[in-house]
This record gives sequence, structure tokens and C-alpha cells, in this order.
Amino acid sequence: MTPGLLKMWISLTGIGLMFVSVFSIYFSRYKVKNKVIKIVLATIAYISMIIAGLIIVFVVFSGPVQE
Repeated sequence: MTPGLLKMWISLTGIGLMFVSVFSIYFSRYKVKNKVIKIVLATIAYISMIIAGLIIVFVVFSGPVQE
């Protein structure tokens, strides 16, 4: 696997984690009535958003791939 392709998959993982965090926050705020499940979903959402942000920062600041 080339470095550029690996970087693409890493960035797609970050984008996927952002979608997971958006839907988790939506469900925890508007759809779920149980307090414990709300806290668990919100925690998953914030952890996913932090990891996704770190991944995207890594991809952006690592620069172009030399081939």
C-alpha cells in the first residue's frame, strides 16, 4: 500500500468518526430518554470527535506524500 493510499484511509476513518459523533450527539440529546444511555452516547460522541480531530490534524500537517 502506497503512503498516499494509507493517508487516504486514515483521513476517511477520521471523517467516519465525525459522522459517528454527530449521530451519537443527536440521539443522546433528542431521541433517548434514559439518563445513563444519554451520558454513554455523549461520552462516545465526544471521544470520537477528539480522535477524529487528532487524525485530521495529523493528515493535514503531515504534508504531501513524496513518491
